[in-house]
Amino acid sequence: MPDRSFLDWPFFEQRHRDWADKLDAWCGKNLPVDHSDVDAACRDLVARLGEAGFLKPTALDTDNPGPLDVRTLCLTRETLARHDGLADFAFAMQGLGTGAISLFGTPEQQQWLDRTRAGKTISAFALSEPRSGSDVANMDMTATRDGDDYVLSGEKTWISNGGIADLYTVFARTGEAPGAKGISAFLVPADTPGLEVAERLDVIAPHPLARLAFNDVRVPASAMIGRPGEGFKIAMSVLDVFRSTVGAAALGFARRALDETLDRAGSRELFGAPLFDLQMVQGHIAEMALDIDAAALLIYRAAWTKDMGAPRVTREAAMAKLFATDRAQEVIDKAVQIHGGDGVRRGHIVESLYREIRALRIYEGASDVQKVVIARQIGK
Repeated sequence: MPDRSFLDWPFFEQRHRDWADKLDAWCGKNLPVDHSDVDAACRDLVARLGEAGFLKPTALDTDNPGPLDVRTLCLTRETLARHDGLADFAFAMQGLGTGAISLFGTPEQQQWLDRTRAGKTISAFALSEPRSGSDVANMDMTATRDGDDYVLSGEKTWISNGGIADLYTVFARTGEAPGAKGISAFLVPADTPGLEVAERLDVIAPHPLARLAFNDVRVPASAMIGRPGEGFKIAMSVLDVFRSTVGAAALGFARRALDETLDRAGSRELFGAPLFDLQMVQGHIAEMALDIDAAALLIYRAAWTKDMGAPRVTREAAMAKLFATDRAQEVIDKAVQIHGGDGVRRGHIVESLYREIRALRIYEGASDVQKVVIARQIGK
Protein backbone atom coordinates (compact mmCIF):
# COMPACT_ATOMS: atom_id res chain seq x y z
CA MET A 1 0.00 0.00 0.00
CA PRO A 2 1.33 3.46 -0.83
CA ASP A 3 2.16 5.85 1.97
CA ARG A 4 -0.76 8.26 2.34
CA SER A 5 0.33 9.91 5.58
CA PHE A 6 1.32 13.03 3.61
CA LEU A 7 -2.39 13.82 3.22
CA ASP A 8 -2.36 14.81 6.89
CA TRP A 9 0.17 17.57 6.22
CA PRO A 10 -1.16 21.11 6.82
CA PHE A 11 -0.94 21.89 3.10
CA PHE A 12 -4.28 20.13 2.60
CA GLU A 13 -7.89 20.67 3.54
CA GLN A 14 -10.44 17.91 4.09
CA ARG A 15 -11.78 18.37 0.56
CA HIS A 16 -8.37 17.44 -0.82
CA ARG A 17 -8.28 14.25 1.25
CA ASP A 18 -11.79 13.33 0.14
CA TRP A 19 -10.86 13.96 -3.49
CA ALA A 20 -7.73 11.81 -3.22
CA ASP A 21 -9.68 8.95 -1.65
CA LYS A 22 -12.42 9.09 -4.27
CA LEU A 23 -9.96 9.22 -7.15
CA ASP A 24 -7.81 6.41 -5.77
CA ALA A 25 -10.87 4.18 -5.49
CA TRP A 26 -11.83 4.97 -9.10
CA CYS A 27 -8.29 4.24 -10.29
CA GLY A 28 -8.29 0.89 -8.52
CA LYS A 29 -11.34 -0.14 -10.55
CA ASN A 30 -10.47 1.42 -13.92
CA LEU A 31 -6.68 1.48 -14.32
CA PRO A 32 -4.37 0.60 -15.92
CA VAL A 33 -5.77 0.61 -19.44
CA ASP A 34 -4.57 -1.20 -22.55
CA HIS A 35 -1.74 0.85 -24.12
CA SER A 36 -1.59 -1.01 -27.44
CA ASP A 37 -3.41 1.85 -29.21
CA VAL A 38 -2.44 5.03 -27.38
CA ASP A 39 -4.71 7.30 -29.43
CA ALA A 40 -7.78 5.23 -28.67
CA ALA A 41 -6.71 4.79 -25.04
CA CYS A 42 -6.28 8.54 -24.52
CA ARG A 43 -9.62 9.37 -26.13
CA ASP A 44 -11.30 6.78 -23.90
CA LEU A 45 -9.49 8.01 -20.78
CA VAL A 46 -10.49 11.63 -21.39
CA ALA A 47 -14.10 10.58 -21.90
CA ARG A 48 -14.21 8.39 -18.79
CA LEU A 49 -12.35 10.84 -16.55
CA GLY A 50 -14.72 13.54 -17.70
CA GLU A 51 -17.79 11.40 -17.13
CA ALA A 52 -16.59 10.57 -13.61
CA GLY A 53 -16.02 14.27 -12.87
CA PHE A 54 -12.26 14.04 -12.45
CA LEU A 55 -11.46 16.58 -15.19
CA LYS A 56 -13.25 19.39 -13.35
CA PRO A 57 -10.07 20.75 -11.71
CA THR A 58 -8.31 21.15 -15.07
CA ALA A 59 -10.10 24.33 -16.09
CA LEU A 60 -12.11 27.28 -14.86
CA ASP A 61 -15.66 26.47 -13.78
CA THR A 62 -17.66 29.08 -15.69
CA ASP A 63 -20.63 28.61 -13.37
CA ASN A 64 -18.53 29.18 -10.27
CA PRO A 65 -15.43 31.14 -11.34
CA GLY A 66 -12.36 31.01 -9.18
CA PRO A 67 -8.64 30.25 -9.41
CA LEU A 68 -7.43 26.81 -10.39
CA ASP A 69 -6.74 24.66 -7.33
CA VAL A 70 -3.12 23.60 -7.84
CA ARG A 71 -3.13 21.24 -4.86
CA THR A 72 -5.99 19.29 -6.41
CA LEU A 73 -4.21 19.27 -9.76
CA CYS A 74 -1.08 17.88 -8.12
CA LEU A 75 -2.93 15.28 -6.05
CA THR A 76 -4.74 14.11 -9.16
CA ARG A 77 -1.60 13.77 -11.23
CA GLU A 78 0.25 11.99 -8.43
CA THR A 79 -2.60 9.50 -7.97
CA LEU A 80 -3.16 8.84 -11.66
CA ALA A 81 0.58 8.44 -12.35
CA ARG A 82 0.88 5.90 -9.57
CA HIS A 83 -1.76 3.79 -11.31
CA ASP A 84 -1.16 4.47 -15.02
CA GLY A 85 1.11 6.95 -16.78
CA LEU A 86 -1.23 7.29 -19.74
CA ALA A 87 -4.11 8.30 -17.47
CA ASP A 88 -1.92 11.01 -15.95
CA PHE A 89 -1.05 12.21 -19.46
CA ALA A 90 -4.71 12.37 -20.50
CA PHE A 91 -5.62 14.41 -17.42
CA ALA A 92 -2.62 16.73 -17.55
CA MET A 93 -3.04 17.73 -21.18
CA GLN A 94 -6.64 18.76 -20.60
CA GLY A 95 -5.36 21.27 -18.07
CA LEU A 96 -2.28 22.47 -19.93
CA GLY A 97 -4.19 22.78 -23.20
CA THR A 98 -6.85 25.02 -21.70
CA GLY A 99 -4.76 26.85 -19.11
CA ALA A 100 -4.50 29.99 -21.23
CA ILE A 101 -8.27 30.07 -21.69
CA SER A 102 -8.88 29.64 -17.95
CA LEU A 103 -6.43 32.39 -17.02
CA PHE A 104 -6.84 34.90 -19.87
CA GLY A 105 -9.74 33.87 -22.10
CA THR A 106 -12.82 35.92 -22.88
CA PRO A 107 -16.24 34.65 -21.75
CA GLU A 108 -16.86 33.48 -25.31
CA GLN A 109 -13.57 31.56 -25.41
CA GLN A 110 -14.23 30.07 -22.00
CA GLN A 111 -17.34 28.37 -23.35
CA TRP A 112 -14.94 25.68 -24.57
CA LEU A 113 -14.14 24.81 -20.97
CA ASP A 114 -17.47 23.16 -20.24
CA ARG A 115 -16.63 20.66 -22.96
CA THR A 116 -13.03 20.04 -21.94
CA ARG A 117 -13.97 19.59 -18.27
CA ALA A 118 -16.64 17.08 -19.32
CA GLY A 119 -14.19 15.12 -21.46
CA LYS A 120 -16.06 15.92 -24.67
CA THR A 121 -13.29 18.02 -26.23
CA ILE A 122 -9.59 17.15 -26.15
CA SER A 123 -7.19 20.07 -25.85
CA ALA A 124 -3.50 20.67 -26.60
CA PHE A 125 -0.81 23.28 -25.91
CA ALA A 126 1.19 24.15 -29.04
CA LEU A 127 4.29 26.08 -27.96
CA SER A 128 7.48 24.21 -28.95
CA GLU A 129 9.03 24.53 -32.40
CA PRO A 130 11.86 22.76 -34.23
CA ARG A 131 14.29 25.64 -33.49
CA SER A 132 12.90 26.85 -30.19
CA GLY A 133 12.10 24.37 -27.46
CA SER A 134 13.30 25.86 -24.19
CA ASP A 135 14.01 29.20 -25.93
CA VAL A 136 10.37 30.16 -26.39
CA ALA A 137 11.14 33.79 -27.27
CA ASN A 138 13.00 32.58 -30.36
CA MET A 139 9.96 31.07 -32.08
CA ASP A 140 9.60 31.38 -35.86
CA MET A 141 5.90 30.76 -36.41
CA THR A 142 4.07 33.90 -37.49
CA ALA A 143 0.54 35.23 -37.20
CA THR A 144 -0.06 38.04 -39.69
CA ARG A 145 -3.03 40.37 -39.39
CA ASP A 146 -5.25 40.37 -42.49
CA GLY A 147 -8.38 42.45 -42.04
CA ASP A 148 -10.51 40.85 -39.33
CA ASP A 149 -8.37 37.70 -39.32
CA TYR A 150 -4.91 36.44 -38.47
CA VAL A 151 -3.06 34.04 -40.79
CA LEU A 152 -0.82 31.53 -39.00
CA SER A 153 2.19 30.06 -40.80
CA GLY A 154 4.89 27.74 -39.51
CA GLU A 155 5.37 24.55 -37.51
CA LYS A 156 4.98 23.28 -33.99
CA THR A 157 6.56 20.08 -32.73
CA TRP A 158 6.51 17.73 -29.75
CA ILE A 159 2.88 18.65 -29.28
CA SER A 160 1.16 16.40 -26.76
CA ASN A 161 -2.27 15.24 -27.98
CA GLY A 162 -1.13 16.24 -31.47
CA GLY A 163 -3.28 14.30 -33.89
CA ILE A 164 -6.13 13.61 -31.46
CA ALA A 165 -6.86 17.08 -30.06
CA ASP A 166 -10.00 18.95 -31.01
CA LEU A 167 -8.64 22.32 -29.90
CA TYR A 168 -5.13 23.80 -29.85
CA THR A 169 -3.78 26.78 -27.92
CA VAL A 170 -1.17 28.07 -30.36
CA PHE A 171 1.58 30.65 -29.86
CA ALA A 172 2.91 32.67 -32.79
CA ARG A 173 4.93 35.78 -33.52
CA THR A 174 2.75 38.82 -34.20
CA GLY A 175 5.67 41.25 -34.19
CA GLU A 176 4.67 43.97 -31.74
CA ALA A 177 8.28 43.97 -30.50
CA PRO A 178 11.39 41.81 -30.80
CA GLY A 179 11.71 38.56 -28.87
CA ALA A 180 9.30 37.63 -26.11
CA LYS A 181 7.21 40.81 -26.40
CA GLY A 182 6.14 40.08 -29.96
CA ILE A 183 4.30 36.79 -29.39
CA SER A 184 0.55 36.22 -29.11
CA ALA A 185 -1.71 33.28 -28.27
CA PHE A 186 -4.61 31.91 -30.33
CA LEU A 187 -7.35 29.32 -30.11
CA VAL A 188 -7.30 27.08 -33.18
CA PRO A 189 -9.85 24.26 -33.63
CA ALA A 190 -8.27 21.14 -35.10
CA ASP A 191 -10.54 21.19 -38.17
CA THR A 192 -9.41 24.68 -39.25
CA PRO A 193 -8.33 24.55 -42.94
CA GLY A 194 -4.57 24.52 -43.38
CA LEU A 195 -3.80 22.85 -40.03
CA GLU A 196 -2.18 19.49 -40.71
CA VAL A 197 -0.55 16.73 -38.70
CA ALA A 198 2.78 16.65 -40.52
CA GLU A 199 4.31 13.81 -38.52
CA ARG A 200 3.45 11.52 -35.64
CA LEU A 201 6.33 11.18 -33.17
CA ASP A 202 7.19 7.91 -31.41
CA VAL A 203 8.91 8.06 -28.02
CA ILE A 204 10.13 5.54 -25.46
CA ALA A 205 6.91 5.83 -23.43
CA PRO A 206 4.26 6.08 -26.17
CA HIS A 207 1.86 9.03 -25.99
CA PRO A 208 0.03 10.94 -28.74
CA LEU A 209 2.68 13.37 -30.01
CA ALA A 210 2.95 15.18 -33.32
CA ARG A 211 4.60 17.80 -35.45
CA LEU A 212 1.97 20.21 -36.75
CA ALA A 213 2.09 22.28 -39.92
CA PHE A 214 0.19 25.57 -40.16
CA ASN A 215 -0.22 26.35 -43.85
CA ASP A 216 -1.78 29.82 -43.92
CA VAL A 217 -4.27 28.90 -41.22
CA ARG A 218 -6.84 31.68 -41.02
CA VAL A 219 -8.53 32.41 -37.69
CA PRO A 220 -10.67 35.39 -36.66
CA ALA A 221 -9.09 38.12 -34.56
CA SER A 222 -11.45 37.03 -31.78
CA ALA A 223 -9.43 33.80 -31.54
CA MET A 224 -6.58 35.71 -29.88
CA ILE A 225 -6.25 34.97 -26.17
CA GLY A 226 -5.40 38.11 -24.23
CA ARG A 227 -3.93 41.10 -26.06
CA PRO A 228 -1.42 41.30 -28.91
CA GLY A 229 2.10 40.67 -27.67
CA GLU A 230 1.01 38.96 -24.43
CA GLY A 231 1.63 35.41 -25.62
CA PHE A 232 4.91 34.89 -23.79
CA LYS A 233 3.43 36.17 -20.53
CA ILE A 234 0.44 33.91 -21.03
CA ALA A 235 2.59 30.85 -21.73
CA MET A 236 4.76 31.49 -18.67
CA SER A 237 1.70 32.03 -16.48
CA VAL A 238 0.25 28.70 -17.60
CA LEU A 239 3.54 26.92 -16.94
CA ASP A 240 3.74 28.63 -13.55
CA VAL A 241 0.51 26.85 -12.60
CA PHE A 242 1.17 23.47 -14.20
CA ARG A 243 4.93 23.04 -13.70
CA SER A 244 4.43 21.81 -10.12
CA THR A 245 2.05 19.16 -11.42
CA VAL A 246 4.83 17.64 -13.53
CA GLY A 247 6.72 17.07 -10.32
CA ALA A 248 3.57 15.52 -8.86
CA ALA A 249 3.37 13.03 -11.72
CA ALA A 250 7.01 12.13 -11.12
CA LEU A 251 6.16 11.68 -7.45
CA GLY A 252 3.38 9.26 -8.38
CA PHE A 253 5.80 7.22 -10.50
CA ALA A 254 8.33 7.20 -7.66
CA ARG A 255 5.76 6.07 -5.09
CA ARG A 256 4.76 3.19 -7.34
CA ALA A 257 8.42 2.24 -7.79
CA LEU A 258 8.93 2.17 -4.01
CA ASP A 259 5.80 0.06 -3.51
CA GLU A 260 6.97 -2.46 -6.11
CA THR A 261 10.43 -2.52 -4.54
CA LEU A 262 9.06 -3.22 -1.07
CA ASP A 263 6.99 -6.10 -2.45
CA ARG A 264 10.03 -7.47 -4.26
CA ALA A 265 12.36 -7.12 -1.31
CA GLY A 266 9.87 -8.82 0.98
CA SER A 267 9.03 -11.75 -1.28
CA ARG A 268 12.37 -12.51 -2.97
CA GLU A 269 14.93 -14.61 -1.12
CA LEU A 270 18.67 -14.27 -1.58
CA PHE A 271 21.28 -16.33 0.27
CA GLY A 272 18.54 -17.95 2.34
CA ALA A 273 16.89 -14.77 3.59
CA PRO A 274 14.53 -12.09 2.26
CA LEU A 275 16.18 -9.56 -0.03
CA PHE A 276 15.08 -6.87 2.41
CA ASP A 277 17.49 -8.21 5.06
CA LEU A 278 20.50 -7.06 3.03
CA GLN A 279 21.74 -3.78 4.46
CA MET A 280 22.58 -2.47 0.99
CA VAL A 281 18.96 -2.99 -0.06
CA GLN A 282 17.75 -1.29 3.11
CA GLY A 283 20.01 1.64 2.27
CA HIS A 284 18.52 1.93 -1.21
CA ILE A 285 14.99 1.80 0.19
CA ALA A 286 15.79 4.45 2.79
CA GLU A 287 17.16 6.76 0.09
CA MET A 288 14.08 6.16 -2.07
CA ALA A 289 11.75 7.06 0.80
CA LEU A 290 13.80 10.15 1.63
CA ASP A 291 13.73 11.42 -1.95
CA ILE A 292 9.97 10.84 -2.16
CA ASP A 293 9.18 12.78 1.01
CA ALA A 294 11.51 15.64 0.07
CA ALA A 295 9.94 15.87 -3.39
CA ALA A 296 6.44 15.85 -1.93
CA LEU A 297 7.31 18.70 0.42
CA LEU A 298 8.61 20.85 -2.44
CA ILE A 299 5.66 20.05 -4.70
CA TYR A 300 2.95 20.77 -2.16
CA ARG A 301 4.76 23.85 -0.86
CA ALA A 302 4.62 25.27 -4.40
CA ALA A 303 0.99 24.26 -4.89
CA TRP A 304 -0.08 25.62 -1.49
CA THR A 305 1.76 28.89 -2.10
CA LYS A 306 -0.04 29.39 -5.39
CA ASP A 307 -3.40 28.47 -3.91
CA MET A 308 -2.87 30.99 -1.10
CA GLY A 309 -2.86 33.76 -3.70
CA ALA A 310 0.76 34.24 -4.72
CA PRO A 311 0.74 35.90 -8.15
CA ARG A 312 3.71 33.82 -9.31
CA VAL A 313 5.51 30.77 -7.91
CA THR A 314 8.26 30.62 -10.50
CA ARG A 315 11.01 29.73 -8.02
CA GLU A 316 8.92 27.27 -6.00
CA ALA A 317 7.53 25.50 -9.07
CA ALA A 318 10.94 25.24 -10.72
CA MET A 319 12.44 23.75 -7.56
CA ALA A 320 9.57 21.28 -7.28
CA LYS A 321 9.79 20.13 -10.87
CA LEU A 322 13.57 19.91 -10.94
CA PHE A 323 13.96 17.99 -7.70
CA ALA A 324 10.95 15.71 -8.08
CA THR A 325 11.69 14.62 -11.63
CA ASP A 326 15.42 14.14 -11.12
CA ARG A 327 14.99 12.24 -7.86
CA ALA A 328 12.15 10.12 -9.27
CA GLN A 329 14.58 9.03 -11.98
CA GLU A 330 16.97 7.89 -9.22
CA VAL A 331 14.21 6.16 -7.26
CA ILE A 332 13.04 4.23 -10.29
CA ASP A 333 16.61 3.31 -11.25
CA LYS A 334 17.07 1.78 -7.79
CA ALA A 335 13.81 -0.12 -8.25
CA VAL A 336 15.06 -1.54 -11.54
CA GLN A 337 18.34 -2.58 -9.90
CA ILE A 338 16.64 -4.34 -7.01
CA HIS A 339 14.30 -6.16 -9.42
CA GLY A 340 17.30 -7.52 -11.34
CA GLY A 341 16.47 -9.05 -14.72
CA ASP A 342 12.75 -8.52 -14.22
CA GLY A 343 13.42 -4.79 -13.95
CA VAL A 344 14.37 -4.58 -17.62
CA ARG A 345 11.80 -7.06 -18.90
CA ARG A 346 9.35 -5.35 -21.23
CA GLY A 347 5.91 -5.25 -19.68
CA HIS A 348 7.09 -5.22 -16.08
CA ILE A 349 5.81 -2.23 -14.13
CA VAL A 350 9.25 -0.92 -13.13
CA GLU A 351 10.44 -1.20 -16.73
CA SER A 352 7.50 0.92 -17.86
CA LEU A 353 8.16 3.42 -15.05
CA TYR A 354 11.78 3.68 -16.22
CA ARG A 355 10.57 4.70 -19.67
CA GLU A 356 7.80 6.97 -18.39
CA ILE A 357 9.91 9.11 -16.07
CA ARG A 358 12.55 10.23 -18.55
CA ALA A 359 10.42 12.67 -20.54
CA LEU A 360 9.34 14.55 -17.40
CA ARG A 361 12.90 15.85 -17.01
CA ILE A 362 12.58 17.48 -20.45
CA TYR A 363 9.07 18.77 -21.09
CA GLU A 364 7.66 21.98 -19.60
CA GLY A 365 11.20 23.18 -18.97
CA ALA A 366 14.17 20.81 -19.00
CA SER A 367 16.06 20.22 -15.75
CA ASP A 368 19.01 22.37 -16.84
CA VAL A 369 16.63 25.23 -17.69
CA GLN A 370 15.02 24.94 -14.26
CA LYS A 371 18.43 25.50 -12.69
CA VAL A 372 18.78 28.72 -14.69
CA VAL A 373 15.28 29.80 -13.61
CA ILE A 374 16.01 29.13 -9.95
CA ALA A 375 19.35 30.95 -10.05
CA ARG A 376 17.80 34.00 -11.71
CA GLN A 377 14.98 34.08 -9.17
CA ILE A 378 17.43 33.92 -6.27
CA GLY A 379 19.67 36.55 -7.84
CA LYS A 380 16.93 39.14 -8.22
